[in-house]
Amino acid sequence: MIWADTFSYVTFSIGAISCLLAGLWIARCSTTSRNDRTAGIAALALTANWCFAAASFQGDSDIVQVTEIARNLSWIFVLYRLFSNDGRDTLLRPVKPAIASIAFVECLQLVLIAVRANYGTSSEIITLISETSFLFRMLVAIGALVLLHNLFAGASLSSRKLLKWSAAALAGFWAFELNFYTLAYLLGEAPAQIQSIRGLAAGIVAIPFAFGFNPNTSGVEFSPSRTITFRSLSLLVIGAYLLVMLGFARWLDLLNGDLVRLTQVGLVIAAGTLAIVWLPSNQLTGWLRVTTAKHLFKHRYDYRNEWTRFTATIGNAGYDEASLQERAIKALADITDSASGILLTPDEDGALELEATWRWPSCDVPSPAGSQTLASILEREALILDFEEVQKGVDHFGEFAVIPAWLREEPNAWAAVPLLHYDRLVGLVILSRPLIERKLDWEDYDLLSVVGRQLASYLAEQAGQVALLEVTRFDEFNRRMAFIMHDIKNLSSQMNLLLRNAERHADKPEFRKDMLTTLRNSSDKLSQLLTRLGQYGAQSGQSQQDVDLRQIVRETAERYGRMHPITVLRSDQAFIIGEAESLERAVAHLVQNAIEASPEDVPVSIEAFSDGVSGKIQILDNGTGMTPRFVRNGLFKPFVSSKDGGFGIGAFEAREVVRSMGGRIDVESREGLGTRFTVSLPLNTTTRLANTEASSRNSKAA
Repeated sequence: MIWADTFSYVTFSIGAISCLLAGLWIARCSTTSRNDRTAGIAALALTANWCFAAASFQGDSDIVQVTEIARNLSWIFVLYRLFSNDGRDTLLRPVKPAIASIAFVECLQLVLIAVRANYGTSSEIITLISETSFLFRMLVAIGALVLLHNLFAGASLSSRKLLKWSAAALAGFWAFELNFYTLAYLLGEAPAQIQSIRGLAAGIVAIPFAFGFNPNTSGVEFSPSRTITFRSLSLLVIGAYLLVMLGFARWLDLLNGDLVRLTQVGLVIAAGTLAIVWLPSNQLTGWLRVTTAKHLFKHRYDYRNEWTRFTATIGNAGYDEASLQERAIKALADITDSASGILLTPDEDGALELEATWRWPSCDVPSPAGSQTLASILEREALILDFEEVQKGVDHFGEFAVIPAWLREEPNAWAAVPLLHYDRLVGLVILSRPLIERKLDWEDYDLLSVVGRQLASYLAEQAGQVALLEVTRFDEFNRRMAFIMHDIKNLSSQMNLLLRNAERHADKPEFRKDMLTTLRNSSDKLSQLLTRLGQYGAQSGQSQQDVDLRQIVRETAERYGRMHPITVLRSDQAFIIGEAESLERAVAHLVQNAIEASPEDVPVSIEAFSDGVSGKIQILDNGTGMTPRFVRNGLFKPFVSSKDGGFGIGAFEAREVVRSMGGRIDVESREGLGTRFTVSLPLNTTTRLANTEASSRNSKAA
């Protein structure tokens, strides 16, 4: 008994000194910017005070109980200040009520002390008070651990570096308290052996807590070796197993009878046999190794470097002038240090065919390279094939029977990674063996699966672009034909007007002369259409030259004036730089539309002039006009027309031609009143001046 009291005195004294030294170190060496600095120093001081009280008095004395309450309240406040360090005491509303609730439960210990002092006259009442006290302390410890979990789980990466040592120390402190009071509650009294080392435990916890206040320790991490961690985890598993068996045997010991004793002996023999057979087994050993490697260590792969290299490989189109398919193989092979690889892709029937190879010329791939059944299994199960397992006859989902013979017999084949895009197989990469022989493990499977899906998205995107390019070519062809049909329609309209006028004026020599001229022009236009049929969708072959807008207006008015009244309001000289034929065609479209929108005897007006900066051509009609909505949303949209049987091409093509020359088309229209089209193009002098200034700026910049 004397030895036990001496040991308790020594451990509590060591704990008190450790807490005081930790508090002094924080006060002298830590930064003053942390919100929990003062609270941490106060908590260490109150913990030291509790240790001195516990070393001087009995553990169940009132003074020890009061100092323990003060200690616990101070550590609860430290926990709150840790939330404040991350700025979340003002953002997370549940923090303050949760802290207040835990503090309230701890303060109930004062009520229990008062009840015991006044009414603790019998052993039953004292036992009830003690069990209630133990239960309250368990609740406080559980609440503190839950808040610590939320604190660290919700912290940012930078905040975790600041909090990790303090949070780890508090987690150890409250976990020890929870275990101590759980045992006390189950046993009905505080275990004396653990009670004697509580001060030492508090002193040990004070060290990492103080360590966390040093700004230079934010990057320090506790990283044990894999061997030590694996053995420690093995011991924990064995210890947990033995504790379960011991607890079960202890429960049986509470019963009576020879049968129970026989059951205990049998249980011990069975547990020992199972421990000898199962605990050293390869299955358990492998599970422990994977678990420790997967959850307790940094991974073998540096994922940041792997992803950077992967992105560089895929994005570097100039790499040996390799195609995307070859770069995809290389990107996957670089991860596993494979020397070569091949890519198989599904054909129209779903069978796998050779798509590309990377540094594997010796691999003889037949056609087809794999059956549709194999592709379906890989697609459905997202299965990565390990050819070492294949050679051993391992079969997971029935794939062994459908793996082609050439692939099973290929000595360099190591792994097959399916490339899945939205659960659809777009390719299969066969990787050769790495230079250093090793087996595929869980980390290889995880990384290859993720990278395979990323590669599948790139390949699917390229396939989509190829399909879109093909559709675009068809669309360009259709648009080309639409333009030609529109021009043919214009010529047909001219012929119809000519025929209607011929019925009334065929006996007039002047009309017959104009009719021959119109027919000749129409024939020339048809010849030009055949020539233009190969020019739409490509760069125009015409050269840029000075074009007089006055000449464009006069020729257009003369040509269409034979079919419909055309009035030239003004014809001023205005030179622009452009393509005369294209501009004439654009103006002709607008004039043709104006004629079709106007009554037969109502003239269309046209004029050309200059405002000093731009040359302008205006076409005015007194026709039906257009709604503002159609002008805004439909006028210049291809294949949208306000006329019955119209193609909706003329205005669109006219605007594109004018835009290509640096100009614009403005429209004013009122329903029932008519429409005004204004074509504005920069004058040649304006264009040359702008080009000169641009050249001057470029030369100065150079």
